[in-house]
Amino acid sequence: MRTGRRTAAAIGAAVAAAGMLAGCGGQVGDSGSADAQKLVLIPGVANEPFYISMQCGAEEEAKKLGFELDTQAPTEFDATEQTPIVTGVIANKPGAVLIAPTHATAMASPIKRAKDSGIKVIEVDTALDDTSVALSSVSSDNRKGGQLAAQTLSKLVGGKGSVLVINTKAGTSTTDLRAQGFEEELKNQAGLTSLGVQYNNNDAAQAASIVTATLAAHPDLVGIFATNLSSAEGAATGLRNAGKLDQVKLVGFDASPKQVEDLKAGTVQALIAQDPAAIGAKGVAQAAAAIENKPVTRNIQTDMIAITQADMDANAKYLYKSKC
Repeated sequence: MRTGRRTAAAIGAAVAAAGMLAGCGGQVGDSGSADAQKLVLIPGVANEPFYISMQCGAEEEAKKLGFELDTQAPTEFDATEQTPIVTGVIANKPGAVLIAPTHATAMASPIKRAKDSGIKVIEVDTALDDTSVALSSVSSDNRKGGQLAAQTLSKLVGGKGSVLVINTKAGTSTTDLRAQGFEEELKNQAGLTSLGVQYNNNDAAQAASIVTATLAAHPDLVGIFATNLSSAEGAATGLRNAGKLDQVKLVGFDASPKQVEDLKAGTVQALIAQDPAAIGAKGVAQAAAAIENKPVTRNIQTDMIAITQADMDANAKYLYKSKC
């Protein structure tokens, strides 16, 4: 993984060039101001189809607009993994950074340092609690996605029984909003009882253990909403081990190749899919506008859809990629 470190002299030259760039209104020009044409995408984690699909959309838009895009992703969805990447990017001084913060508060300080160094900050997918740092945030309407998951699960289970939410890490803005939206919508589903939200620390094995324990304590469990890939995979494993795959309905979030296979196989009964390519493309468009001193939009939300076995082909554009 490239950290973008330079020698002290090169860093000083980059800072000086940035000062020249700022003095001419942030436009791409001569004598070292080429960094304004460079964008860096920092996803939440490497090798995840959602973020790969986002990268594909971002690369296509960057090429169309005449910008260079470099992607640097942490090996784990963790602030301690993402922070050094941000530090290295600051040293390289690109025109803008598109970042999916891995924690709503822990990533605030390093991302603010990027902003203070003159780099335009665009949030993609996730966001900081501090809304003063980024110029624009592009994401799915995750609360609405959670509401859609509750509506979908209610139909699958016939509107009666106990349901559980398995979330990843507390403090992840997107998944927390999904869980909140789900719980809010349950109030409109009179026959469903919430067993609350449990966290699996983005670990499929923990999600499987949660399902095992919940089935033992609540034999009336009829449905599970898993807010991300690891939660869904672990929940499916727990149900399979208990012989409950046919009895307990599972709604997952996102539409990676593995999740689509599970949907085809009937392991998962529905997926709430986002449009990550659109998030990447719109993020690049906002970064370009910021660099060129054009108006930006503070909050942009992209489409989401519930996909079942019956309508997979009709919604093929929402299925995520494993490579561009």
